[in-house]
Amino acid sequence: MHTSNHPLPDPLPLPPLAEVAASARVVSVPMRVKFRGVLVREALLVRGPAGWGEFCPFLEYDDAESAPWLAGALEAAWHGFPAPVRSAVPVNATVPAVGPADVEGVLARFGQVGAVKVKVAERGQSLADDVERVAEVRRVLPDAGIKIDANGGWTVQEALTALDALHGFGLQYVEQPVADIPGLRAVRLELRRRGQAVLVAADESVRRQEDPLRVAREDAADVLVIKAPPLGGVRRALAIIDRAGLPAVVSSALDTSVGIRAGVALAAALPALPYACGLATVSLMAGDVTDASLVPERGYLPVRDVEVVEEQLEHLSAGEERRSWWLDRLTRCYRVLDGAQPR
Repeated sequence: MHTSNHPLPDPLPLPPLAEVAASARVVSVPMRVKFRGVLVREALLVRGPAGWGEFCPFLEYDDAESAPWLAGALEAAWHGFPAPVRSAVPVNATVPAVGPADVEGVLARFGQVGAVKVKVAERGQSLADDVERVAEVRRVLPDAGIKIDANGGWTVQEALTALDALHGFGLQYVEQPVADIPGLRAVRLELRRRGQAVLVAADESVRRQEDPLRVAREDAADVLVIKAPPLGGVRRALAIIDRAGLPAVVSSALDTSVGIRAGVALAAALPALPYACGLATVSLMAGDVTDASLVPERGYLPVRDVEVVEEQLEHLSAGEERRSWWLDRLTRCYRVLDGAQPR
């Protein structure tokens, strides 16, 4: 497997903590449907000379895992984004682990799309539930590209059994079928041995690893699913993709339009974009910080800036206790980043 030796970029210079904290706004956005166990999404937004940035690591992440998300927010707000090579980015619809009766309604919120990502391997559900959900997606959208995301929920054997059961739906790829890199490699090699065309994509095995390139070096994936915030921002994510030498799909971490803007910037700057990106997730939220949300138009997101609206920030404002919690987290993660700065 080709991996380049280009060095990863040095961290961008940090603005003063006081300046960052003074600009911080904390929002609490209700979800239309439960996604990743989340019914309300909290995020801290910061404003700098280049615009707005979003800091929203999931609540259970520790400071070391959360600090790169802050680097991504500061990049967006204080440094801006690399030049785009395209003016729009293809996106897929996302279907959470709902019953088949709810699939059509979820898909309708995304408008016209050419690809769908379907959540599978939900705790408490069965393979039969997954098959019914994927079958309903295929019925509603007979020509769409379908990819499934197990979020590491299967064992190697469960993954192979599930992929046999889902084989007839013409899947593009299976995202993170198992939790660890050796398991991903085992699934990938066995699918090749069986002559099954479905590709293996890695998500958590890139963004939740100390070495995001290990999955490429160990031939454990065909595709990388990349989220800019956990990798430290758009520039660093671009460098990781370049070094890995694998096709990349850009995805979101359930962000407001401010966070989605960073994902769009990453997808827009990639030299090649063979698959639709998972950046249409604002459609799953029942609120946003702008009046002009980054939602798909005929299956594409435009490459444009987001105008944050004060009335929406006020409307979605988190309570004082949650605001304090997020400001404390911001301070701790800033100190992690500051300790890693070149001296």
